[in-house]
Amino acid sequence: MTAEVLCLRPEADFTRVGSPAPASLNVSYRGPQDADVPDLIRSARALVIPAVGPKLPPDLFEGAGLGLVQVTGAGLDRLDRPALERLGIPVANVPGGSNAALAEYVVTTAAMLARRFGWADAEIRAGNYAAFRQRMLADNVGGLDGLLVGIVGLGAIGAAVGEAFARMGCRLCYYDPAPARPEAAGRLGAEAMSLADLLARADVVTLHLPLLPSTENLIGAAELASMKPGALLIQASRGGIVDESALADALRTGPLGGAAVDVYATEPPGADNPLFALDGDAARKVLFTPHIAGVTRQSAAYLFRTAWENVERVAVRNEPPLHRVY
Repeated sequence: MTAEVLCLRPEADFTRVGSPAPASLNVSYRGPQDADVPDLIRSARALVIPAVGPKLPPDLFEGAGLGLVQVTGAGLDRLDRPALERLGIPVANVPGGSNAALAEYVVTTAAMLARRFGWADAEIRAGNYAAFRQRMLADNVGGLDGLLVGIVGLGAIGAAVGEAFARMGCRLCYYDPAPARPEAAGRLGAEAMSLADLLARADVVTLHLPLLPSTENLIGAAELASMKPGALLIQASRGGIVDESALADALRTGPLGGAAVDVYATEPPGADNPLFALDGDAARKVLFTPHIAGVTRQSAAYLFRTAWENVERVAVRNEPPLHRVY
């Protein structure tokens, strides 16, 4: 028996990491804007989508007989939950598959910013080797050991990030009114704080929150101004949690020592993004990446393999999905 499945990401994404669809699934690969997508959804047993991309319109699912919408990552921002719940279409994700990759990203970018590696690279290319070396020495540039790292959002990812920083000799604190991993705080020796206290005291602030009405622009001008002078901000959660105009101002004139930005309020970000208008030292203090903090060959292979197994479970074996979120 084979099951009809529609996948809204290229087949090459799966084959290049060694996680192709199983033979029991007859998969049609399409882009979200392809003309035949609505018809294919109505005839498919399951839909597979990447976590990152434009929102899928709710009317796309009207009349569908889907037994599962499978996200190949953790994020659910692309889906309209009330519409899918009304239609009775189950949705599942793959939680935790990117934790190690994302923790690696956060620690790596924090170290690069703390030790000014990206800044130094640009200055050397501009012919300023001697002057910038003297500046780094005069500024007493340090590494991560002993720094206080503030984790905003102590879920599975936040806990993995905390473990990675602890291995580097960092002290930990966190803000999370309802931590999903409360045992992690005790294991890591992480101190609970209010958001205001965390921002005022932490040397590194790393964000690990979903984008909700309550978290939109959570880090704005007032919060950035309250941060410890020289502190670093790592934004690898969801675009929209940080006010990008306020962040640009803080990098230009405020206390921030640097920022790593992996996610953006609009993706792909437009040329008018205020962060791209920074120049001089302010531009040297920010590191941009294209929403790939949790993306490695190893993490992708795990995510895809787990997603296909869940689709096969539902579409072929008629078993309930694992990791159902609604």
